[in-house]
Formats: sequence, C-alpha cells, structure tokens
Amino acid sequence: MTNSLLKHSHPFPRPDQVVLITGAGKGSGRSLAEAFAERGAIVAANDISPVNVEEVVDQIVAKGGRAKAYIDDIAKKVAAQNIINQVEDDFGRIDILINHAAAEPHIPLLDMDEWDWHRVLDVNLTGAFLMIQSVGRVMREKGQGVIITIVPEAGLELRNDGGAYASSMAGLRALSDAAGRELNQFGIRVWAVENHGPEKVVEAVLSLVEREER
Repeated sequence: MTNSLLKHSHPFPRPDQVVLITGAGKGSGRSLAEAFAERGAIVAANDISPVNVEEVVDQIVAKGGRAKAYIDDIAKKVAAQNIINQVEDDFGRIDILINHAAAEPHIPLLDMDEWDWHRVLDVNLTGAFLMIQSVGRVMREKGQGVIITIVPEAGLELRNDGGAYASSMAGLRALSDAAGRELNQFGIRVWAVENHGPEKVVEAVLSLVEREER
C-alpha cells in the first residue's frame, strides 16, 4: 500500500486514538507507526534501542503527527508495565496494541547456547504475553480495544537455523488464538496478522482496525 493510497482511504472514526507499537524502530513496525500517524493516530513507539525508534518519532513529529518513543525491554515484566503506565499517563488510554518486537537469531540448535534460546522466547513470546496481559487489563476497564500480533508468513519461520524462532512463533500464534477467545467477552478483539512485507502488513492491519471501528 502506497502513501498516496493511505491518504485517500477513509479516516479512522476516532483520529486521536492511541496506538502502542512494540518493535517500532524498523521493518513493519516502523511502517505501521508511520501509517497510523499519517492517518491522525497518536503513536506510542516502543523499542529496546533508542537509535531507530527516536528517528521514527522525530520524522512523524516533523510531518505534523503525534508520537512519542518509549525505550524499554518488553521481555521484562516491570519494564513492560512501565511502558504501559507511561503511555496512559501521557495520553490517557491505549486503544490499539500491535506486537511487532521480535528476536530472530540465525543459530542452529546444536550451536545455540541457553541464553540465546531464552532470549528469543523471552522477546517473541513472553514479551507478547506481558503486553497482551497488561494492555488487556487496561482495555477491559474501557470495555473495548484491539490487539494485533504480527507473525511470519506461514512456513517462513521453519527455515534453516530457526529452531528457537520457529518455536516462539508457533507459541505466539497459539497465544493470539487463546487471547482472542478469552478477551472477546470484554469487547477486546485479538488478531494475528501474517507479515508479507511492510506494505501488505500495513494494509492488513489498517483494514482490521477500520472494520473494528465501524
């Protein structure tokens, strides 16, 4: 989806909605941050490193959008909760959560040490769990919300040297399904979106959000 097409799409019914995106410093996370900001949303951009995500935020603000960077490690419970508390303090709510942060080491299982294994699962699976749980509690109080988790295109997580990544992504899909079943009763919609590249991810995510907003 091109920027010109985004500009001519139907705007969100609530253009000031707050969107929290993890791993927003690069890849599809960056594209999503830019796309939401362009359409009037307030972007809370998270990443573990300030280098890329602060550049994204600066570019959004320079174009007249609203965004703020939140630098912290979502794989840690206290850090994840701190991000959410800060976003609530800054903007009063969280309408949409997009789980994009991921670690993807290319290390064969026979060569991988325990630290690498745990780090992949901590970021990819535990981080998503912590964000879904904490943001889900915030959304439950409001009686509505959208949670979207970005997962790899079907089959791509099974490529060589990806045993830890593949395991985490299989768990992430299952986690998203379980969260969808559990949180639906609170007015929270949970979706997993396959990553077919930044443009297609943006198109798919925006379509989901607009459908839920109608």
